[in-house]
Amino acid sequence: MSSHQIFGAALDVTEVEPIAPDDPLLTLDNVIITPHIASASVVTRTKMAVMAAKNLIAGLAGKMPPKLCQP
Repeated sequence: MSSHQIFGAALDVTEVEPIAPDDPLLTLDNVIITPHIASASVVTRTKMAVMAAKNLIAGLAGKMPPKLCQP
């Protein structure tokens, strides 16, 4: 894991969540791991809900959803 090919990494998602306390990633000094809660604010969650609702309404109307990831 420590081949020094990557200068550093900031991760907010790990393969297993929560990350195990003995995971080798936690021992690396060039890695920052944060909880997967970047979207946990009222403003962001509201925007996500509005986006999902607009996509749903468009889809039900037979239109292309405005925030379609893969058309």
